[in-house]
Amino acid sequence: MHRKAARYVTRSTSTATGAVAAAASSVAAAAVAASIVFSPVADASARMDGVRADLQRAVQLNQITEEQALSFEAKLAGRILGEA
Repeated sequence: MHRKAARYVTRSTSTATGAVAAAASSVAAAAVAASIVFSPVADASARMDGVRADLQRAVQLNQITEEQALSFEAKLAGRILGEA
């Protein structure tokens, strides 16, 4: 009978620890989400600078061609700068 009681206490404790860890994880995820939502939005030129840098890196890694990068940049510029 003593062994069953010890096993129950161990299981209850590990379940409670798991619940606390899950709650902490949820709180951390909510904090990250809030920091993203409330962070300032980059202006259009800063966004285009980032796009340009990413595309240049992709060309350097031979993931896309220079022509593809230019075409994609032009499409995104129309969308991003059109919003501004």
